[in-house]
Amino acid sequence: MNRNEFIKKADDKLKLVRTEYGYNQEKMADILGLSKKTLVQIEKGRSSLGWTGAVALCTIFRRSEVLAGTLGGEATDIILALAFEDLEPDYPKTLGGKIWWKTLEESDAFKLQQNIISQHYRILDQNDRRICASFDREMLNGRLEKLRQR
Repeated sequence: MNRNEFIKKADDKLKLVRTEYGYNQEKMADILGLSKKTLVQIEKGRSSLGWTGAVALCTIFRRSEVLAGTLGGEATDIILALAFEDLEPDYPKTLGGKIWWKTLEESDAFKLQQNIISQHYRILDQNDRRICASFDREMLNGRLEKLRQR
């Protein structure tokens, strides 16, 4: 997934999220900092939230079941992977991949997992803290190899 695909998914689910939370267009537009006219255009597929709007939607409505089902859990991992790409943000502790994740490789110290919905990858340490996340499996394989050599 790249930023454009992420934005498209957010655009496509905007109306469903609004409905899920029981908001009218005016209230939803206010929450997202948009005009009602812009929100209507996005819902009709004539405009887009853009990167900032998609991040805002997924952050404000991080508990949305609609977004979780679309993105494979909370969008935080995807947002961070897309925002930082080759950098490594300071990730919080995870639940270890009990939902939305399949473990591809596991050792005493690390797990390489793939999200079953978004298909992005992450490496967790033995305490289930994310070390890094990316859509680039080869890059993570190299990172995992370096981590194992320590």
